[in-house]
Amino acid sequence: MERKNNNYLIPVLMALSITIGLFLGDSLSNKKELIFTEEESRYQKLQDIIEVLNRRYVDSVDGDAIFESTIADMLHRLDPHSNYIAAEDLKKMNESIHGKFGGIGIRFFIIRDTVCITNVLPNSPSLRAGLASGDKILEVDGKKITKIKITNENVMDLLKGMEGTKVKLKLLRNGEKIIKTVERGSIPVESVVASYMIEEEIGYVRINQFSVVTSIEFNQAAKDLMDQGMKKMILDLRNNGGGVLTGATDIADEFLPENVPIVETRGAHSPKFTYSATANGALEDIELVILINSNSASASEILAGAIQDNDRGMIFGRRSFGKGLVQEDVLLRDGSNLRLTIARYYTPTGRCIQKAYNGDIEAYYEDQIERYDNGEMYEVDSSLFVDSLKYITPKGRVVYGGGGIMPDVFIPFDTSGSSWFLSELRYSSAFQIFAFDFVQDKRNKWKGLKDFNRSFNVSDALLNQFFDFAKERNNNMTKIKEQENSKRRISALLKSEIARQLWVEQGFYQVRNSSDRDVLRAVEFLR
Repeated sequence: MERKNNNYLIPVLMALSITIGLFLGDSLSNKKELIFTEEESRYQKLQDIIEVLNRRYVDSVDGDAIFESTIADMLHRLDPHSNYIAAEDLKKMNESIHGKFGGIGIRFFIIRDTVCITNVLPNSPSLRAGLASGDKILEVDGKKITKIKITNENVMDLLKGMEGTKVKLKLLRNGEKIIKTVERGSIPVESVVASYMIEEEIGYVRINQFSVVTSIEFNQAAKDLMDQGMKKMILDLRNNGGGVLTGATDIADEFLPENVPIVETRGAHSPKFTYSATANGALEDIELVILINSNSASASEILAGAIQDNDRGMIFGRRSFGKGLVQEDVLLRDGSNLRLTIARYYTPTGRCIQKAYNGDIEAYYEDQIERYDNGEMYEVDSSLFVDSLKYITPKGRVVYGGGGIMPDVFIPFDTSGSSWFLSELRYSSAFQIFAFDFVQDKRNKWKGLKDFNRSFNVSDALLNQFFDFAKERNNNMTKIKEQENSKRRISALLKSEIARQLWVEQGFYQVRNSSDRDVLRAVEFLR
């Protein structure tokens, strides 16, 4: 059925509804005249309407929430990425941008209404204070946090704080209650979450977002890998939604020779600017494959586009998201933030890869689902290759604009072993809870990650134990046929999750990549 865009009617209908409502309300109750002077501006009108809603609406309303949602709706009429950020949400977003926050340096998971420490970060305040993986947090500054409905956000609010401030924790360790006081410090938000030698000359690096410090993390990871003999790299940008533009341009700079264009930005009120490579890129001789998928967006697409358009490497995977707009943050007087689109970006061949937007924000993001429904995730969609959007790279390679980065090598989405049973498992947190319990008495069993990956396999007995555990938590998980169909994939995910409990993301991806179709295809190409 054709989608009809009636968004333009919403303000009219709202205005009519308010007018009719006021009329009926006055006719049914004591009359209270509302006087609006002719001098009031159109901007004041919105505040007047909200005040009327607060005083006269049939139910109680949150005027501030209505006002803020109205701003967001207004911005989304312009484009899908301009946005309003409330003051209380801005701090969290800044942590992601700047790559750090004030805290104690642990990873935790809420299991059976208890905050369980899964990992203590190296060189963190928690490590210095003597916290350990497997500890359970019972109280924070005297406030009991067990056996109550508590969220990850609640826990973070309790543990975060200004650097140098202290937090007192009551812990449960091996059945014994202990007290630890931790002085908060600066905790990095890592964006390079995994880097290792996948084969003798092939290094692997995964970036999950771009922050101010991403290029510093990446350069250190690349140096470590080159010291181990890396001559070729797989750079994994799958599910990387972007972030700080310069995080991407600085990394592209390492692969490209001097004066080669990386990206150009243009806007009606922003002068044209070209980011170009500087001299002495440390990775100019490293053979490169970049992995992307439909969730690779923004800064990820800038980096992939710069490499593709300059014939510097190969792009493997599936069409990227298609975000070709640049935002600038404008801090407002009340501490809130206007994230405003100020420019479009263009890849070195001149492509704008922003996908179409008709003002319907829901339809814009539903495009991700439609790619599965129309088959694009499983085979190349030739309808996307439009001659008017064709561009030619310096070495004669054809590339396309108009809605994301098209990979040079298309890899179908891996559906082997997929089932509703597997989906239910992944969204139920069964993997995480079972793995946490499993490693409690095995944290020192293996010499390291390589020893674990080589010597440990999920046995049929352990897998059946996991199935019993999952069914006990959810009685609906009794689909035996689907369970059998997904057995191999569930076994691989369980091993990966156990590795994550012991060696965080580095462990997860080293184990997971051994059966990841996209990664294996890239390795095969680089051999």
